[in-house]
Amino acid sequence: MDGNLSFLIGAAIAVFTGIGAGVGIGIATYGATQAVARQPEASGKIQTIFFLGIALAEATAIYGFVIAILIFTKA
Repeated sequence: MDGNLSFLIGAAIAVFTGIGAGVGIGIATYGATQAVARQPEASGKIQTIFFLGIALAEATAIYGFVIAILIFTKA
């Protein structure tokens, strides 16, 4: 296996963190909408926790993307 090809495969795997973040954000959105539907008076607290969870999931995707770019530029 060529050395450059292994870098590209590593970069492709690092980009897959975006899939996990997308699934995680989808599950969080589902849970938040269900929680607000069941208890509308707690929507402010639910919204705060929801945005914190989305930020953490999105940070994971951004880290994977940055790692993929770093790997790709080293190839």
